[in-house]
Amino acid sequence: MAINRKEITSEQVMKAVQCKTADELMALAKGSGFDITKAEAEAYMAELADVELDEAQLQKAAGGGCYPDCKNDYCFEN
Repeated sequence: MAINRKEITSEQVMKAVQCKTADELMALAKGSGFDITKAEAEAYMAELADVELDEAQLQKAAGGGCYPDCKNDYCFEN
């Protein structure tokens, strides 16, 4: 069954990114109601391993950021 990306929540994506192996990803997918093959899981893992975040994306992923009217010159949102 092909995975419809519109059916995947951001929480599921965050959990998938934390998987260390294709087997972990397959178990996570199955627990979420998706069936993926070992080859698909390995392909997703390879794709994730090749992703690099820029500084702003890394800060957002790590929970960094400021309130809307922040005036600090080191904030990436200004």
